[in-house]
Amino acid sequence: MTDQYTFQDPTKQFPKAGPEYEQQQEGPGLQQDMAPKPDSGETSYVGKGRLTGRKAVVTGADSGIGRAAAIAYAREGADVVLSYMPEEEPDAQEVVKLIEAEGRKAVAVPGDVKDEQYCVNLIETAVKELGGLDILAIVAGKQQFVESIDELTTEQFDETFKTNVYAMFWLCKAAIKHMPPGGSIINTSSIQAYKPAPILLDYATTKAAINTFSKALAQQVAEKGIRVNVVAPGPVWTPLQVAGGQPPEKLPSFGEQTPLGRPGQPVEMAPAYVFLASQESSYVSGETLNANGGMPTP
Repeated sequence: MTDQYTFQDPTKQFPKAGPEYEQQQEGPGLQQDMAPKPDSGETSYVGKGRLTGRKAVVTGADSGIGRAAAIAYAREGADVVLSYMPEEEPDAQEVVKLIEAEGRKAVAVPGDVKDEQYCVNLIETAVKELGGLDILAIVAGKQQFVESIDELTTEQFDETFKTNVYAMFWLCKAAIKHMPPGGSIINTSSIQAYKPAPILLDYATTKAAINTFSKALAQQVAEKGIRVNVVAPGPVWTPLQVAGGQPPEKLPSFGEQTPLGRPGQPVEMAPAYVFLASQESSYVSGETLNANGGMPTP
């Protein structure tokens, strides 16, 4: 077992995809039902107290990259409010136990980020339960592949934008009212913002919007001492991929197009979310940190 501080070959740090990756779940999907299971840092992420005393909200905190961010935040010393869909409760309870095992407070707030009032209530709950809020990591996302624009329904297009863009707007708007100077917002884009796949027309469009929204907001709130940044993952092994995010037959070769030749694991995204939340990135705002296995971006 290794951690993020162990010197090693990144091309071999985690396995390549293979035939066993071909699987499918009904959305939103559960990490505990995946085989092989993603590594979200449950046993591999080592904290160093970089976020001691901080107060965080993480959306999509039950599984995948959001789960990895929530675990990392707790191991770095933060208390965490977890947002996730009610159907994802089994995964979320695993994360709650991991956070509490670190002696940190975990507050589970299931709900749907497509609902504006839920987003407002989520922030209010965090302020009340944690005594404030200074980290907002928005990771929850909707990704459903559709082969042709003729098959892309208005309902799906609307749900993708509500989940990925509107929720970001509502959460940021609510959080900024409570964030002190030094607060940090981390949004989540994707390699799809730069190299959109034809089957992810709606998803890729939202990810480009997230980049632009974040760059504009960062300039607007800089005078308040609040920083806004983005993490843009590449192909990462999460429930998003097996619950309609990719055609199942493509999953055995998932991630092989990257220069590192393999899919990323959620735990490999966690240090980016920690860095952008911590004071180490005090002079970084309006930036997109690409963690995509070496694929060039503009």
